[in-house]
Amino acid sequence: MASPEKQQFIADSIQYWNPGKTQAWQDMQVDLVIDRRQGYFLFDMDGRRLIDAHLNGGTYNIGHRHPELIEVIERAMTRFDMGNHHFPSLGRTALAKELARICGGDMHYTIYGSGGGEAIDIAIKTARHAKQKRKIVSVMRAYHGHTGLAVCAGAERFSTLFLSDRPDEFPQVPFNDLDRMEDALKGRDCAGVIMETIPATYGFPMPVPGYLNEVKRLCERYDALYIADEVQTGLMRTGTMWGYQRYGVQPDILVTGKGICGGMYPIACVVVREPYAGWLKQDGFGHMSTMGGAEIGCLVAMKTLEILERPTMVAHVNYVSETMRNGLGRIMDLYDDFFVGIRQCGVVMGLEFDYPEGAKPVMKHLYEHGVWAIFSTNDPRVLQFKPGVLMSAALCEELLERVERAIGLARAECLGGARGRLKSAA
Repeated sequence: MASPEKQQFIADSIQYWNPGKTQAWQDMQVDLVIDRRQGYFLFDMDGRRLIDAHLNGGTYNIGHRHPELIEVIERAMTRFDMGNHHFPSLGRTALAKELARICGGDMHYTIYGSGGGEAIDIAIKTARHAKQKRKIVSVMRAYHGHTGLAVCAGAERFSTLFLSDRPDEFPQVPFNDLDRMEDALKGRDCAGVIMETIPATYGFPMPVPGYLNEVKRLCERYDALYIADEVQTGLMRTGTMWGYQRYGVQPDILVTGKGICGGMYPIACVVVREPYAGWLKQDGFGHMSTMGGAEIGCLVAMKTLEILERPTMVAHVNYVSETMRNGLGRIMDLYDDFFVGIRQCGVVMGLEFDYPEGAKPVMKHLYEHGVWAIFSTNDPRVLQFKPGVLMSAALCEELLERVERAIGLARAECLGGARGRLKSAA
């Protein structure tokens, strides 16, 4: 039972904050109110410890409140603040130069936003300016943020809610379907294609071999730009700095956010190939963002990138990835009539359950057993499972032990004592 203080806090959240979201969590038997957090642990306001295997979409990729990021902020605040977005600044220029180096090729200019949704808006506006066309192709049931243009490119559920659905300007195609992608592009009236390298909110379906390369080829054939949304799949989560590098693709525009700030100071970045950033020269005031490229945020982002580029990082990500794959494989063997799939690229993972909305009871039992992971909004059969890139061996083992118990209980709740397979609805 939640403490009286917690019950009152939840009641106040329903009354004053977000009644629909707060009540939905109560209905799913998740009464989490996050208090203290450190490393890969969350602490509920009643003192319960949870291993964070959601990481707020990868925001806490290197852990909560990483001590090196705290040190950067403390030092920066003796001299800097958010800054003035109209003028050059040490932090903004230094981070832009660093991103040009890391991205390579002619990925040259960085444009700043305060969050991923705004950065997606910037990417779409940049593509439209470069190609002087309006249409942007996106993937069905994807998610790119809730801001003005980003929400149009995402799942219908969110765009129609605010009368922002624009099917004529934002045609959508199924993921991994090259024929439909070509049909959308062959009219040569599209400015670009925006894609998460691995669609997160859709449950991390993996791109089939060659798919992303063929999408890029179609973009080139039909005069459209390839926009890589790496907000959740970038920053070493696939074992390479950017997920697209794992698949051998070179985008025209890259969007990064969430984990680049380490969860400590909001910042998001759009990196653009030199030929397509013409508006920066035509009218540098064309996009303005008061909080975009906040100077302290730039310094935090540079430290985050430094941590992720350290020589041991690739080996550590591979270790966590392999440990999780092997452990989850053993768990799947135990409950193969319920836990039926592991979608994985590095520590980007989706766990698939053969039961309608099966990830929701798994989430509930994980929560009861001290683990926080979340179902995929646009495919709730799949649990978004996101271990951190710096997790220790001991924490990996503890996490797997808790996951095994939780999945066993969720299976018993959903299937009872029967073993045979229960097919989910299409």
